[in-house]
Amino acid sequence: MSILKIARMGHPVLKKRAEAIADPTEPKYHKLVADMLETLVDAGGVGLAAPQVHVSERLVIFHVPQSRMAEERYKEAGLDDETGEVPLTVLINPVIEPLSDEMAEAYEGCLSIPGMMGAVKRYTHIRYSGIGLDGEPFARDAKGFHARVVQHECDHLDGVLYPQRIEDMIKFGYNEEMKMRMQADMDAQEGEA
Repeated sequence: MSILKIARMGHPVLKKRAEAIADPTEPKYHKLVADMLETLVDAGGVGLAAPQVHVSERLVIFHVPQSRMAEERYKEAGLDDETGEVPLTVLINPVIEPLSDEMAEAYEGCLSIPGMMGAVKRYTHIRYSGIGLDGEPFARDAKGFHARVVQHECDHLDGVLYPQRIEDMIKFGYNEEMKMRMQADMDAQEGEA
């Protein structure tokens, strides 16, 4: 296994639609997933799309640890409504279907845009389907933070980075600055109550 180089915002591989995978059971995809997992662990993220490691194919990996769902920024956005962790998932040629019109805004970061975050609206309840490394199709419903992670990672397959989804650019900036702003906003809301 190898730690792969992560493409950063501005690299052409992140701007184009990734190609569908014809045979996910090919050994090269098992190696790619193993390398992506090692890269994800090293970077401390929850998800990674193949284009982020310079492979323009429709494959994402992700997991949702309970500790991330419990983060204050997701509680504030009402995205902690799912219990239990989501184990490592390999999703090939994914399709996302919103199961409600409800959307929530929450702050996101990205391994391809290190040190920054921004507020993005995403569907709160989705169904995603795709193929696993075993070549078998599967589908799963997701809510809250789980749904957000899947949508974020799958955006990479269409050449979309989260800043392109930010509606108010005042809600985009460096992590330290945005965390101070979020804390000030929470303090102000508590003062009003």
